[in-house]
Amino acid sequence: MRAPCAASATPAIGRRLLYARDQRRDLGVEEQGRHAHPATKETMLPRGFCLRSIATPSVTRSAPRPLLTPRSQSAFYSPSAGGPAPSECSRPAEARGLACRAQPSQSGREPGFAAPPPGYSRGQDRLGQLDRAWGVWAELCSGGTGMEAAAELSCGAQTRVSSPPGGCEEKSPLERKVYMDYNATTPLEPEVIQAMTEAMREAWGNPSSPYPAGRKAKDIISAARESLAKMIGGKPQDIIFTSGGTESNNLVIHSVLRHFHKAHASEGDAAERHRLVEGATPHFVTCTVEHDSIRLPLEHLVEEQVAAVTFVPVSKVNGQAEADDILAAVRPATCLVTVMLANNETGVIMPIPELGRRVAALNQQRAASGLPRVLLHTDAAQALGKRRVDVRDLGVDFLTIVGHKLYGPRIGALYVRGLGERTPLYPMLFGGGQERGFRPGTENTPMIAGLGKAAELVTENCEAYEAHMRAVRDYLETRLVAEFDKKIHLNSQFPGTERLPNTCNFSIRGPQLQGRLVLGQCRTLLASVGAACHSDQGDRPSPVLLSCGIPAEVARNALRLSVGRSTTLAEVDLVVQDLKQAVARLEGQA
Repeated sequence: MRAPCAASATPAIGRRLLYARDQRRDLGVEEQGRHAHPATKETMLPRGFCLRSIATPSVTRSAPRPLLTPRSQSAFYSPSAGGPAPSECSRPAEARGLACRAQPSQSGREPGFAAPPPGYSRGQDRLGQLDRAWGVWAELCSGGTGMEAAAELSCGAQTRVSSPPGGCEEKSPLERKVYMDYNATTPLEPEVIQAMTEAMREAWGNPSSPYPAGRKAKDIISAARESLAKMIGGKPQDIIFTSGGTESNNLVIHSVLRHFHKAHASEGDAAERHRLVEGATPHFVTCTVEHDSIRLPLEHLVEEQVAAVTFVPVSKVNGQAEADDILAAVRPATCLVTVMLANNETGVIMPIPELGRRVAALNQQRAASGLPRVLLHTDAAQALGKRRVDVRDLGVDFLTIVGHKLYGPRIGALYVRGLGERTPLYPMLFGGGQERGFRPGTENTPMIAGLGKAAELVTENCEAYEAHMRAVRDYLETRLVAEFDKKIHLNSQFPGTERLPNTCNFSIRGPQLQGRLVLGQCRTLLASVGAACHSDQGDRPSPVLLSCGIPAEVARNALRLSVGRSTTLAEVDLVVQDLKQAVARLEGQA
């Protein structure tokens, strides 16, 4: 048996265990007692605990719940335990954002804050860490000493560094891992996990079946559809569930192409047909910084000689695809304009509302001339969950939704304005009649339930999420400039251009400081040099940054940091220090 380290004294263990117990309760995890109510449906988990179905939400709140702080403090703190409050929670509330959970103070006048114990990571094996902590509690309550488990709790979740015999050594700050790649993917919210788990346990039936389990699944899918519609200001009947953003984007392109040929074939008068589309080649308009799930399908259509595509360059002044340039590219045969709502590398917000208004006015002129309507699509994967998105303000016909970008599961959806009536949609797959035949296949009820819950959280808390991420991102950029001075170049700052509140793309100038090399030297920071789908490009500069006018030698050194709902200012300090030391090591090797 490994001897416990000095840090695992009984009061510290107790505080950690109480924290673990509370977090398990937040997740709906309860101890299975000897006298559990016979009506309670339970699924057994390791260590004799169960995930219990809870009729009402485990957390009731009228305001957004402050989010947990991953790895943000060096010690657990609560007012009742005494000791100095961590500096992370002593900052003003507006700067602190959602970093800490409020607790009553001893005086009852001002709130104190409790942070998770060291090593706690929200979104990285959260239940596994809680199970380890809960195991100590179970052993102590059953009469055991809890010593071995306590040592594992205090030391096991930390990276060990040359531990002395009979004990363990506290992990240094630079050995922590700080995730700042939330534009690539996000962890599941606990409420999302709970919704998915309950669906797997209670709504396992086929949603098309008439018996209770099937009806339960159908009800969950309907509720999720309503939650997504509410999040984007649309109607539930205009939402189609898909496997993700790639399928949604391909479905739009496929549908518009088919609709073009169908409309062309149905024209009776030869003169009208000639005026409709000269040369009978459908034309698409997009921009040069689109996601690969838009760019590659369009390039494939060009290679197959079944469509023409205009890739409009973004402005080197503001990083946007400007409405004037987009409209200038429209031809009589243009059938679709597709421009992302927010860029995944720079965070730049595209002028979709202006584009929507101007395309609508253009369509009135085209209708008078006998030309087909130009449809408008935006991929909102990066924007949702970080800012308010309303399809009525955007004026789009299609909008792509991606679950794993907004703390939901890896599933997606597509909004189609006036589905089947105003806006056409043609299935790529054929099978059952699910999703009204537009996307057949037995519905994935648990994933849909999780996406619906993620959308519900965004609807309730979006302003709080946005304010927190903006405050942390701005602090990050301030610290980078203060630390690296003239060596830093902020690639995503364009004068007068709105951008996502969480995204910071920057380069540290130097011949040996390519982005991948810097990340390779980082011991704390988990981030990327750009879009995850471009991770195989080696040291080639990002095409997105080059399109935005960033010089190649600067773009080659780019790093993209994207903060999340629970990123803290303390983590920013760790990351900046980590970058400083990584740069020093690389420059020392030169």
